[in-house]
Amino acid sequence: MDTGHVAHYRTHGFAVVRGVFAPAEVAELAAAFERIYARALARGQSFRSRNVLFQLARDPVLGRIVRFVQWPAYFDPLLARVRTDRRLFDIVAPLIGRDLKQIINQMHWKPPGAARVEFGYHQDIHFRRPTTAYRDPESSFVQTMIAIDPHRPDNGAIQVYPGSHRLGRLRFPERGRILQAEMSADDLKALGLDPARLVSLDLAPGDVALWHPCTVHGSGPNTAAIDRRAYLNGYVAAANCTRGEWAFRDGVPCPLGEPVLVHYEDLHRRPEPHYVDDA
Repeated sequence: MDTGHVAHYRTHGFAVVRGVFAPAEVAELAAAFERIYARALARGQSFRSRNVLFQLARDPVLGRIVRFVQWPAYFDPLLARVRTDRRLFDIVAPLIGRDLKQIINQMHWKPPGAARVEFGYHQDIHFRRPTTAYRDPESSFVQTMIAIDPHRPDNGAIQVYPGSHRLGRLRFPERGRILQAEMSADDLKALGLDPARLVSLDLAPGDVALWHPCTVHGSGPNTAAIDRRAYLNGYVAAANCTRGEWAFRDGVPCPLGEPVLVHYEDLHRRPEPHYVDDA
């Protein structure tokens, strides 16, 4: 695989690798998104079973929608296979090494016409908690995202701020949960950042985007007639993380076994299936 993305990532804090997954593969992923969306919606409420989380919300236009599903790879063989696809390894390994754990495995939806599907501007590094579990996250973590649909500004493409990965951890205005916050230019201005410098991650189905944990980014509502679905997989240098599922050991894919501690602090205290509050 061409590694031209590496220089762009290191300079700008993000990169896009075009055409990684073929149309037939994207069609398979799209079918998985459809069946898992229906499965999540049938619950009627946000639901957790160990590390798997179905996060629902009520949209003012569409009513009940699914925002995201965490760790679908535990129950879906296709998504489990893609999380350790060699092409993702070839993209990430030049940046953080050959021994990789995974701490993000998520499906995201922005249904057509949905009004409340924004993610306010943020840096992923603020969610690498507890900090004692993540050593040197600035050089150890890479987020990847596979586009299932075209991503463009009108259907909620991610907006990134080039070079912001070199600014370290920024103190964003307190606005509650980012998935309930608008993508506000005022938040950038409060940090001394110029909103005119934002870049839209416009993607075609099968493209893979990647970004640094300190890269400032957010995404807006979907005002288009198409969905904006994405499959996210976040990897970390295994030597610098005491949490997460193994993805690759010296480049060899690692299958999932019994869930280990990632984000859900009550994994061992309350592993049983149960309903949780909606977004």
